[in-house]
Amino acid sequence: MIRGPVPTVDIIIEVGEKIVLIRRKRPPPGWAIPGGFIDRGERAEDAAMREAREETGLSVTLTALLGVYSDPARDPRRHTISTVYVATAEGTPTGGDDASEARLFGQRSLPAPLAFDHATILADYFRFRRTGRRPL
Repeated sequence: MIRGPVPTVDIIIEVGEKIVLIRRKRPPPGWAIPGGFIDRGERAEDAAMREAREETGLSVTLTALLGVYSDPARDPRRHTISTVYVATAEGTPTGGDDASEARLFGQRSLPAPLAFDHATILADYFRFRRTGRRPL
């Protein structure tokens, strides 16, 4: 059987002027953009909304496709390809599922360490918000 990269989604959730990050329960440790694996038969958009709800308790509205991230080293567990969405929500996030905690952060108050390649994704996101340009 040929095994290829595993499809995932990540969702940058905007609540007012801040974004939601989760503290991971399982390795790799650190803070992360909410997200996870796309289930068989599931559209990426639906997976993004499901993962947001499971990990933060928030119902989101997808507003943009930021980009696709496919560096084979982005996830130390296996090769994944993430479709990254931007979404809006209202309310207070609460950690659930794979998240031990969910909190709001501004660009100048991001926690450390960030898991996976999420520092790169967030840099792309903040540049997108400033300029309207998506990463290539």
